[in-house]
Amino acid sequence: MPKLWLAMPDWISDLASTLEVDAAALTRDLIQVAFIWIGCFIAVRAVRVVSHRIERAVDDGDDSTLTAAEKRGRTISQLLRSVARVVFILLALLLTLDVFIDIGPLLAGAGILGLAFSFGAQSLVKDIIAGFFYLLEGQFAVGDIIEISGKAGVVERMTLRMVVLRDLKGIVHMIPNGEITVVSNMTRTWSRAVVDVGVAYDTDLDRAIRVFQDEAETMAADPEWTGRFDGSPEVLGIEGLDDSAITVRTLLRTRPGQQWSVQREFHRRIKGRLDREGIEIPFPQRTLHVRYPSGGARGAPAL
Repeated sequence: MPKLWLAMPDWISDLASTLEVDAAALTRDLIQVAFIWIGCFIAVRAVRVVSHRIERAVDDGDDSTLTAAEKRGRTISQLLRSVARVVFILLALLLTLDVFIDIGPLLAGAGILGLAFSFGAQSLVKDIIAGFFYLLEGQFAVGDIIEISGKAGVVERMTLRMVVLRDLKGIVHMIPNGEITVVSNMTRTWSRAVVDVGVAYDTDLDRAIRVFQDEAETMAADPEWTGRFDGSPEVLGIEGLDDSAITVRTLLRTRPGQQWSVQREFHRRIKGRLDREGIEIPFPQRTLHVRYPSGGARGAPAL
């Protein structure tokens, strides 16, 4: 025992003297605490490795699109890491306290305190329960583009308490799960681009519809774009008779999340095709009819 005392660092001896405890017992307690936190670190790292393996297992190697399995795998991976971190750190704190004091009465008191706290934390409980069911039912996942609570964006992170969205401007929105009433998922299973283009009133409409159908099918068959489609394009026909144009509507069914890029490309292609075919895309026009009093106005010819 004297040899152990001499081998101790000075700060342990000083701490033992300050606390008026046995230095050897304090050393054993500190070693036990060190093992507890090393074990906590190893457990957190192990969970992180498992979560990364889950992501790799569902990765199909195509970074251009995220499949439903990839989205769900990323969601489970993120949730597993966040929950494991909280659970293991909390467990390490309790075990650390148990080394120095009896935590039985402390846990009993914490139970009563937790009961009182729960009445003031109903919104937190609501968030956790809602988050659990969102995950269980798979209503949306990490990587989906959704609209909730008036905010739209890609799901960057999802926990049992909140959903983190990043919109097109790069703004991050953090929305508690309990405040979500309606979820609009724009990238679930498949998506659709609705393209409305106006043509002039003197256009041969049957010919124009054939041009739209041919250009849409040509784009869908293009090797660069065919992988983004999830079905054959469809030209519905005349959608409306507007003030300055007749609107032709085209539906392009795409892979999840590809509707915006497909829509932009089709706009570019159809503009060039209509120019080559001599079909006019009119700009807004207005015709004014001027009526003079009977007999004509002074200084102006009568109409």
